[in-house]
Amino acid sequence: MMTDPISDMLTRIRNAQAVRKTELSFPYSNIKFAIAKILEKEGYVARASEVQEAKFPVIRLELSYEDNQPKIHMVRRVSRPGARVYAKSTELPTVLSHMGIAIVSTPNGLMTNKEARARHLGGEVICEIS
Repeated sequence: MMTDPISDMLTRIRNAQAVRKTELSFPYSNIKFAIAKILEKEGYVARASEVQEAKFPVIRLELSYEDNQPKIHMVRRVSRPGARVYAKSTELPTVLSHMGIAIVSTPNGLMTNKEARARHLGGEVICEIS
């Protein structure tokens, strides 16, 4: 039984890039799809889409590479089921001096730390990506 599906998703992305895969898929959930869409919008993945495979829907990601190097250099899960991490809008983390992003779950939905700071929203810090 999997206790942290978001961590599983991030690990699958990390492992797929380590072996230079161009595409990967994992089970669908609304929060994982929202994270995938943020990664697409920020340019870390080429495309994120929902696909119906067999009985269950899956999320399919097309990974991006630049000069044969993956665009995602670091993926780190911050808030875990055993240790939730919350931050006010003024205390949101900066990732690599604003070169990376943190994904934050706010009352207005998932967004990057930059968007949340601009909208004066705090929330749970899901992960950091650079």
